[in-house]
Parts: sequence; C-alpha cells; structure tokens
Amino acid sequence: MASRLTLKRHPGAHVVAVVPAYNVAEVLGGVLRAIPPLFTSIIVVDDASRDDTAAVAERYAQLDPRILVVRHETNRGVGGAMITGFVKALEWGADVVVKVDGDGQMPLWIVTDLIEPLIDGSADYTKGNRFRDFEAIRAMPFVRRIGNVALSFLAKAATGYWHCFDPTNGFVAIRADVLSQLPLRKIDPTYFFETSMLSHLYILGAVVKEVPMPARYAGEPSSLSIPRVIRQFPGRLLASLARRIVLKNFVYDFNLESFQLLAGLPLLLAGLVYGGYNWWWYTSHKLAAPTGTVVLPALAIMLGMQLLIAAVNLDLQSIPREPLNHGAIGEGGG
Repeated sequence: MASRLTLKRHPGAHVVAVVPAYNVAEVLGGVLRAIPPLFTSIIVVDDASRDDTAAVAERYAQLDPRILVVRHETNRGVGGAMITGFVKALEWGADVVVKVDGDGQMPLWIVTDLIEPLIDGSADYTKGNRFRDFEAIRAMPFVRRIGNVALSFLAKAATGYWHCFDPTNGFVAIRADVLSQLPLRKIDPTYFFETSMLSHLYILGAVVKEVPMPARYAGEPSSLSIPRVIRQFPGRLLASLARRIVLKNFVYDFNLESFQLLAGLPLLLAGLVYGGYNWWWYTSHKLAAPTGTVVLPALAIMLGMQLLIAAVNLDLQSIPREPLNHGAIGEGGG
C-alpha cells in the first residue's frame, strides 16, 4: 500500500490537501497522521467548530511543518471552508489541490489514482465514484441507495456531466491552473458544493474524470439528511440546469441545440395548454371536439417532444473532452 502513496511521475508537483473540519476533534488527528508524504502542504480549515477541532489541528501543526490552520469566526459550511482552502492553496502556488474531509471517511490510499490524471494533463478535475463498489452498495440502506441514485441523476442533468455516475461525491481533486479560472465567490458554500463546482466547471469546459473508490456504509449516519436534500436541492438543481442551458446555448454559443430548445419548448407548452383547454371545454359542454381541434395540439405536442429529445441527445454528446490545463506538470505546465 505504501507504494501507491508516492507519485511515480513528476515527483516535484506541489500537491495541497485542503481539510474542511467541523466538530471532528476525535478523528482529526488520525486523518492528519494518515495524509501521505506526497502532499507537500496541508491546509486545515476549522469552520467555527464548537469542540476542540482547532486545538487538535494547532497541536498537529506544531509537529508537522506542512500543516497550516485557518479558522473561521462563523460557520460557512463545507463549501465555504473549501473556498477558503482553495484561495490559500492558490496563494501557496499549488499545482494540485485535493479535498480531504476531516471525518476520516475518505480512502487516502487511492489518492494517487485521483492525482495522476491531473499531473499528466489528461483531466482538469477528478472525483471518486462509490458506485463501482457493488458489495458496499448492497450494504447501503435501501432508502439511501434510491436517494443517491435519484440525486445523482438530477445532478447529472444540472451539471451536464452525464458520464459522471457519482456527481455528488466529495472526494475531489483539481488542477490549480483550472481552479484559478473558477468564480470561487459564486460556488455554493453548503452541501451543494460538489454539484455547484461541477456546474461551473462545465461552463469552463473542464474535463472531469471519475476514479473508483470504496463506499463506506457500515451504518454510520449520513451528514446529508433527507429533509435537507428535499428542502434545499431541488431549487438549486433547477437553477443550475437553467443557468447551464442559457449560458451554453444562448450566451456563449447558438447552435442546433439552441434552435431545438427554442422551437420545441414553445410547441410542447402550446400544445398542452391549447389541447388541455379544449378538452376541458368540450367535455364540460358534453360535445365532441372537431378533428382539427384534436389533431392540432397532438401534432404540436409530438413535434415539441421530438425537438426536445433531439436537444437532450445533443446535450448528452456535449461533455467536455479537451482538457483546459496547460499540459503535464513539470513539462511546461502547472
């Protein structure tokens, strides 16, 4: 296992771990001890913890010169902590930044697999995929399994990364030259952080790659509760989808997909409204609707649906495939 914790190529890369920490005093020490030597810097962001998280982090900072502790006066959420860490990592001249949660749930032994596509320039952003671990998925509670699948599908639609099977996964890494192009102030600071990151990366055209990782579902409670998801995520997912569609098809470009959306959506809505109104009117008056009154909205609905399906098909093919980065780190890039 130790051999997997050393970069085989470009060993001079400046790899920074950002550790968002909130009320994790009991496990934070173990996480910091487990961070391998390939990380040249470690930024612990204490998000206004109510326990001794900050004290534990400061104690380890005295033992490990790689560790810097940043403290928030008020709680900003996991995304807010990550944004603070991102800014500090860019100031430190990072080449690659990795998110390492302070709760000890991330499998650090696969971090090499997460970093290598960034080092060699084949990807701009990498993330874990828990759904390759079928045994662990079988052990996941049924409600949680269904919720994860449904949330992942909606996140795919909202972000445009249809090939990502686990878009809400928090084990992520990013190249600094790509991170510096993101509008960090616009990234969602809450548990919607990962999806918000993908949404903004898509607009940039960043290449995202998933790395299989074990899913740990040994009965521990999830910090992302179902009520919170139901309350917060639908509106934000819809807003991300609308923003992506508008920017992609009507601001930065105008293409065949744009035309299909402009024609298909009005046709579908007009057919539904016109057909629904006439169905109600003729039914309430106990009259048979004329053939033309039935055929016209039916044609509008069918044509609108066909155009929208064609637009979705084009969207599925529009996943970014050409990396934004400046090439392999240590070979004129980074």
